Amino acid sequence: MGYQVVAAQLARLSGALGTSDHASVVSITLFVALLCACIVLGHLLEENRWLNESITALIIGLCTGVVILMTTKGKSSHVLVFSEDLFFIYLLPPIIFNAGFQVKKKQFFRNFMTITLFGAVGTMMSFFTISLAAIAIFSRMNIGTLDVSDFLAIGAIFSATDSVCTLQVLNQDETPFLYSLVFGEGVVNDATSVVLFNALQNFDPNQIDAIVILKFLGNFCYLFVSSTFLGVFTGLLSAYVIKKLYIGRHSTDREVALVMLMAYLSYMLAELLDLSGILTVFFCGIVMSHYTWHNVTESSRVTTKHAFATLSFIAETFLFLYVGMDALDIEKWKFASDSPGKSIGISSILLGLVLVGRAAFVFPLSFLSNLTKKTELEKISWRQQIVIWWAGLMRGAVSIALAYNKFTRSGHTQLHGNAIMITSTITVVLFSTMVSHLMLQSLSNAVYQLIT
Repeated sequence: MGYQVVAAQLARLSGALGTSDHASVVSITLFVALLCACIVLGHLLEENRWLNESITALIIGLCTGVVILMTTKGKSSHVLVFSEDLFFIYLLPPIIFNAGFQVKKKQFFRNFMTITLFGAVGTMMSFFTISLAAIAIFSRMNIGTLDVSDFLAIGAIFSATDSVCTLQVLNQDETPFLYSLVFGEGVVNDATSVVLFNALQNFDPNQIDAIVILKFLGNFCYLFVSSTFLGVFTGLLSAYVIKKLYIGRHSTDREVALVMLMAYLSYMLAELLDLSGILTVFFCGIVMSHYTWHNVTESSRVTTKHAFATLSFIAETFLFLYVGMDALDIEKWKFASDSPGKSIGISSILLGLVLVGRAAFVFPLSFLSNLTKKTELEKISWRQQIVIWWAGLMRGAVSIALAYNKFTRSGHTQLHGNAIMITSTITVVLFSTMVSHLMLQSLSNAVYQLIT
């Protein structure tokens, strides 16, 4: 009798697991098919200046979300549930690493001080501007259970830029100086925003004084410097190992695999040591592209270059596709639906804070940077400052990932304040990515007039 009960329970458990596995296979199959559709449509629309891969993925995600909502009778809008590990361990590292690996080093290091000034110091200034304004404004709006630490996180979340759309309008050959500033500032900005966000996790806003602020700034500097050093060290170590062993003489596959694994190892080591994996993998990519890449065989160079670009492209497409579907997530909108006017107001305020936070450092820091330049050609003109300011208005992958990490638990948002912040973040990302890109494309001629 006991054996029959145990057997029945095991059969029921195996059936449940089988059903769960089948559902996972169906979800992954559908999502991979959607990724393929994004790639095909992106290729067909390549000549269309009004659309890019990010917007195409967002639109496909939105359309898919509508279809899923209709088939599930309003219960769900996506096929996969958000996971913090999925975003921060598997999606963001290839995006940031490829940014460092593909950076034009000559222009990047020529303008390194200005890029660091904008990407690190500027991000800090934007963070303080947005955070203080959010505390002053949102604390009076009765937004659920949000506290000061949440408002500080909002400052870090909306300090992360996404200048991909702008870089598609700028021409690297015609405007190398401006392109290097926008691109370099964008990737350093992303890394700095993540470092800020991580530093805030151990920050107690209820005990703010001069010593606490100094400790916070010290922790930030420690994370920044240590993460950078670890990335540089890992990149140099990979170059040394590849050069001494010359693995490519015997196996190109092993050589490529070692380069890719050591790049990912730098990220995981940083996470293990409680450093910034994003900053580490970014500088690891820069060092690898300068030293390791020139020590591998010719076939490995081609393979690694396209492999990193492909992984980054898939990760970005995956992210925007998910955001498109999650924008229609009924659960989040239900918790924020009792105050639609407040949600719209918060989204508008956040957009305004992004504009102000961006302007708060672009123009002052450009003035300081110009004081150190000897010739007019090296200085950032007023017109170029306007383009740099506009280039950072869009919010994308990093902002979404940080917002999910802060305001959701395993993809679910069941607190009113958290739901409002998630829906507002999605609104800002959709609006800034799609509308700003369309405006930028329509004003592309005006942009070049500003530049020249």
